[in-house]
Amino acid sequence: MPKMKTKRAASKRYTLSADGKVKYKKMNLRHILTKKSSKRKRKLRKAGFVASGPVYQIKKKLLPYG
Repeated sequence: MPKMKTKRAASKRYTLSADGKVKYKKMNLRHILTKKSSKRKRKLRKAGFVASGPVYQIKKKLLPYG
């Protein structure tokens, strides 16, 4: 049985945390930052975690060895 290939787009967007959760970087922190409040930008700096629904698809199909 050959090795499964990791979906490259998924590997660039998601990482697995130590306890098995799927982490991602939040959107809206690239440009047009002057109109966004400091509080909003501060909250966007933290990593987000994927909801429990699509975690199975991400871990098994997109990141098989992640």
